[in-house]
Amino acid sequence: MRKEDCYFLGKITRTHGLAGNVMMKLDTDQPQLYDKLDAVFVEINGLLVPFFVEKQQWTKEDTKIIFFKNATLASAEQKVGKNVFLPLSTLPELSGNQFYYHEVIGFEVQNENGESCGIIREVNDAVAQHYFILNLEGQEVIVPIIRDWILEVNREQKLIRMQLPEGLIDVFTKPVVKDE
Repeated sequence: MRKEDCYFLGKITRTHGLAGNVMMKLDTDQPQLYDKLDAVFVEINGLLVPFFVEKQQWTKEDTKIIFFKNATLASAEQKVGKNVFLPLSTLPELSGNQFYYHEVIGFEVQNENGESCGIIREVNDAVAQHYFILNLEGQEVIVPIIRDWILEVNREQKLIRMQLPEGLIDVFTKPVVKDE
């Protein structure tokens, strides 16, 4: 399995008990979608390695105890701190103005008048206020992702129309620094 064909689900945070079980913290807004995991891919030395889930139970809203098949304490310890992935094909299909961050890379963002604000180069979700990083004619533009501002998500045209406050693009635009 290639990493490009998967999405980040969470991280194994620690072992649980002596039987090879692990604690996994999920990085999702909808943990209930992951009630019945059959298998996960754990990133080990840059490779995604499949592990089959024997059973699982929730400890908190976003944390599970995972019981892997044929696990030992030693194998569990090797998984601690590792990222966990699932294939993109397991994601439920979204409609309307909902979208996954990975799917809108390359989409054009337009304001409500149809003027281009740039092409989504990446999404920063490592901060409290998630935002798009756009490329607009050699300029980097930052646009906060605020649901009320999103008017339309058109997957066929790879387009997101947003109602942006006047002057926002001017305030959050800077030249793109090229690596030399």
